[in-house]
Amino acid sequence: MKKNITRRLMTALLAAVMCVSMAACGSKTDDTKTDDTGDADSAKKYTIGVCQLVTHDALDAATQGFIDAVKDKLGEENVTIDVQNAANDQNVCTTIVNTFVSKKVDLIMANATPALQAAYNATAEIPILGTSVTEYGVALGIDNFSGTVGGNVSGTSDLAPLTEQADMILELLPETKTVGLLYCSAEPNSEYQVQVVEEYLTGKGITCTRYSFSDSNDVAAVTTKAAADSDVIYIPTDNTAASCTETIGSIVLNAKTPVVAGEKGICTGCGVATLSISYYDLGYKTGEMAAQVLTGEADIAEMPIQYAPAAKMYNPTMCEALGITAPEGYEAME
Repeated sequence: MKKNITRRLMTALLAAVMCVSMAACGSKTDDTKTDDTGDADSAKKYTIGVCQLVTHDALDAATQGFIDAVKDKLGEENVTIDVQNAANDQNVCTTIVNTFVSKKVDLIMANATPALQAAYNATAEIPILGTSVTEYGVALGIDNFSGTVGGNVSGTSDLAPLTEQADMILELLPETKTVGLLYCSAEPNSEYQVQVVEEYLTGKGITCTRYSFSDSNDVAAVTTKAAADSDVIYIPTDNTAASCTETIGSIVLNAKTPVVAGEKGICTGCGVATLSISYYDLGYKTGEMAAQVLTGEADIAEMPIQYAPAAKMYNPTMCEALGITAPEGYEAME
């Protein structure tokens, strides 16, 4: 009888121990699930401010590429992107980036030179990535620019080989004697491009004349003068010109003066040919750089400026209207 009682007691005790053990295991599993959920909920969230100088095809494409890359790399749910447009006004750029600074965004993307300059002057702490900026040394007043800005600034450049653009003028129109250089005097990188092209063409015996406008209000009058006095017009990657291609295109068609442009968007509106890059790809690369900076994978102070490959393109509509046949090796623009 005692043996039976003892066995029952031992059996009961063993069952109790097993229950406690199983409960502990169940509790451990629940704790693990809770921790996993906590990790997911605590994933790093980022806020990015985008300052775009003006609306036109090239800058729009760069901004979209940037947004797509950031979402691809960081996850759409982990990033908030505030896109602001400055309507081609340097003062508005300053207001926009100062607002970003006061909100303590994690990163500023500056689309075009005036936007970059405004951001550069606004903060030395928040990381800044530029895009659609032709020459960072010129934009930021850096002498003997080595390719890396340093500090809190890096980005991508839309600089296509300028001497190759100049050669396209002679390749397309070998009888050219005079070239009008049409650009906005308020854009330092336009000045830089015009200077390089002017020196190169002058060295080849071509007479170059500068035709500059200060803002969009002067575009029609200045373009009319340039078209009347030039065999060919060259327009660099100029934001004001890019936002006025319809006006420029109407004038040059009427004067039958071809335009060689520094980028595809301008060429689409008023040019016959360009040596251009993909601004979407440029923006996408900038977005990839942003993800690296935000996650700590890269130090922005050590990131060199990135460049995109360029391709020769021609505008079939404008070429046909002006009786120009594009040489082999030129890609027709869609």
